[in-house]
Amino acid sequence: MYSSIFSGALLGVNAGLVKVEADVTKGLPTLNMVGSLGSEVKESKERVWAALKNSGMEIPPMHITINLSPGDLHKEGTAYDLPIAVAMLESLEFLPQGCANQILFLGELGLNGEVKKARGVLPIVKMAAEQGISECVVPMENAKEGAVIPGIIVRGVDTIMNLIAYLSAEKSEKEAILPRVEVNTEELFEKMQKQSDLDFSEVNGQEIAKRAAEIAAAGFHNLLLVGPPGAGKSMIAKRIPGIMPPLSVQESLEVTSIASVAGTLGDRNLITARPFQSPHHTISPAALTGGGGIPKPGMITLSHRGVLFLDELTEFQRYSLEALRQPLEDHVVQISRTAGNYTYPADFMLVCAMNPCPCGFYPDRNKCRCSEPQMKRYMGKISGPILDRIDLCVELKAVKVDHLLKKGEEESSEQIRERVEKAREMQRKRFHGTRYRFNADIQAADMEAFCELGAEEQALMEQLYQSMGLSARTYHRILKVSRTIADLSGCNRIESSHILEAACYRPAQDYWI
Repeated sequence: MYSSIFSGALLGVNAGLVKVEADVTKGLPTLNMVGSLGSEVKESKERVWAALKNSGMEIPPMHITINLSPGDLHKEGTAYDLPIAVAMLESLEFLPQGCANQILFLGELGLNGEVKKARGVLPIVKMAAEQGISECVVPMENAKEGAVIPGIIVRGVDTIMNLIAYLSAEKSEKEAILPRVEVNTEELFEKMQKQSDLDFSEVNGQEIAKRAAEIAAAGFHNLLLVGPPGAGKSMIAKRIPGIMPPLSVQESLEVTSIASVAGTLGDRNLITARPFQSPHHTISPAALTGGGGIPKPGMITLSHRGVLFLDELTEFQRYSLEALRQPLEDHVVQISRTAGNYTYPADFMLVCAMNPCPCGFYPDRNKCRCSEPQMKRYMGKISGPILDRIDLCVELKAVKVDHLLKKGEEESSEQIRERVEKAREMQRKRFHGTRYRFNADIQAADMEAFCELGAEEQALMEQLYQSMGLSARTYHRILKVSRTIADLSGCNRIESSHILEAACYRPAQDYWI
């Protein structure tokens, strides 16, 4: 007898529909599985067979063929155990024919019949809802994760026997066996509105750096903080997510899907706070961008819609830093492997921190003993193309003691966030109906339309271009930062004061000697 069950396959951070087909005939007793299977999927037949046996199901000696369609789509992971088991049981007539119509199944089986947690449930449930599937049965531990998707019934199951009882029961009895799982996403957002326990009111002094962080958050610009040890670089960077507007529902689903695919979601049902990733400087290029035989999301994808913080920038491998160049421009990571091509989202804000020299105290020559060749080698670790992609660079000085003694006089993150949200609202209206969301996204072809300059401002930009030796990319980045500064001021047009402030945030030339 033939049966067909719905399941899903991960395609990067998206998902595709998979049909698990089972055919049972008389012949040599065996269980064959086909359909471009990875090693974990090939092992499913051993887990399924043992799980059914230990759950009291006696499988007759028949010739069983399992096909995972489409055959040209590579399948990986252990989440196919449950649909394979259901397809086998329906074909062997342990379950009523057609009892699993329009239901998608996911889950790994333990040898005792337990249904274990699976990876990537959220994007698969989302795909099922888009495909018109009415119901999903997933592991109990993943049920609330899948239930955040509207328009589809999600049920959690803990053992294969409970699932058999549910599929065999009358329609009126089903809800009592496997009740529908529901999650109030609005309530989740209300509980998680506070972005972070870290607040800018705890940062004493460093007004210029805090102003640059505000500009970066308002326009989603990349930021570099340069200063001696203990100046507050990391402290400021860690508080930037707290001044960014909260995630929208759509952004939250994107971020949660990425974490679900990467296996980093943990006990959370929905991520409602901006991501903040701070990898160690020994990270490899593959771990940063994503890698493996079947690539998983890297750190830059886990930072999507949030902040990627690279502390001690000059200590990172040069290859790792250069791997950031294409994602910073295109906001996606494209990875090619023998198993296929994968595209991961990478729309993140890059925030970097570094010392001005190997000892960390330049330009204070009373403390700094670094020679010019040493400084050249140190600063040469950061290439020109990477610097060109950084919109704002700020030099921090050592904090003065009178700033440390001030208590309760600094602006809070909430006060700064109010200004950032007003600037974001101006951008939302400006870019309505276009492909852009932030000032940092503006491409060169549209620069004139969104960053229009008067005669005085145009003459000032020409003067800066010549005197500062700017590249075309840097020229446009100053204009985009100027546009954000104007938005923070509530101005509809860019003025000379905005351009001059933006120009002050370019990297100091005496560092890159």
